[in-house]
Amino acid sequence: MSSFEKYDETSRHYDATRQAVGSEIILGCLARHEKPVSALRVLDAGCGTGAYSAALVARVGRMDALDLSPGMLAQARAKLAQQETAGRIGFHEGAITALPFEDGSFDAVTINQVVHHLGDAGEDFVRLRQTVGEFARVLRPGGILVFNHCSQEQLRDAYWYYRLAPRAQAKVLRNFAPIETLQVIFEHAGFAPRGAFVPLDAVCQGAAYFDGRGPLDKAWRDGDSFWALVDAQELAAAQAQVRAHDDAGDLDAFVETHDARRPSIGQITFLCAVRG
Repeated sequence: MSSFEKYDETSRHYDATRQAVGSEIILGCLARHEKPVSALRVLDAGCGTGAYSAALVARVGRMDALDLSPGMLAQARAKLAQQETAGRIGFHEGAITALPFEDGSFDAVTINQVVHHLGDAGEDFVRLRQTVGEFARVLRPGGILVFNHCSQEQLRDAYWYYRLAPRAQAKVLRNFAPIETLQVIFEHAGFAPRGAFVPLDAVCQGAAYFDGRGPLDKAWRDGDSFWALVDAQELAAAQAQVRAHDDAGDLDAFVETHDARRPSIGQITFLCAVRG
C-alpha cells in the first residue's frame, strides 16, 4: 500500500482526471528489445486503475498487471475485463518490493508514478533499491525497464497547485528520489541507461489540470496523491487562497503564473534502461 494515500478510497475518482500520458514513449522504449514489441511479456508494476495497461495491452504479447491496493486492482480488472477473458492480461495483488513472479519471467517492466509511495524519505531509499532489484530479478537478460518518475525541478515548477500547500510540496520532494539517485540505483542493480525522455506537451490530469477551482473538489483532488500529504489545516489554507483569488477575479492568472515553466520542463520523466 501507499505510505500516505488511501487508494482503496480514491480509486473511485482517480480516472476522472488522470491519463496515461507518454504511453508512446513506453512503446518506443520497448521497441529497443531484440524481440518485436508484439512478442513481449510486459509487467505493469503498481498498475493502479490500469490506465497504462489499457494503453499497451493491444500492442504487446502479454501484460501482467500488479498492485497492492484491492480497490485500484478492481478498477483495472473492470476496465480490462475483455482483455483478461481473452488471455491478453493477468492481474495480481502484491507488492513491488517482493514481486510474486519467478526469476526471468518478463521481457519488460514498466512502472508509472509509483515509487514515491514507498515511504523511503530519509531512509536512503532502501525500499526503492529493493524494488529495482526485484525488477532486475524478474527480467530476462536484455529486458527493458521503463521508469516513469518526476525530477525535482518538475516537482517544484510543473504543478501549479503545489504552490498552495508548501509543506506538502516539501514532503513530495523528499519522497521522490532525484533522477541522479535513480540512475545510480539502476547501475548498481545491473541496468544500463538508454535515455531519459520528457513529454513536454503531456499533462497528467488533462484539461482538468487547468481548473483553478479544482482544489475545492475532492474528486478533483483524488487525481493526485499530493493532496494526501496536505493536512486539514493546510488544505483549509489552500482552499482559502483559491477562493480569495476567485473573488478577486485573478484565479486564472494565478494558475498561469505558477504553470509558466511546465511547458518547457514537462511534468514527468521516463527513464529507459536495459538489464545486463
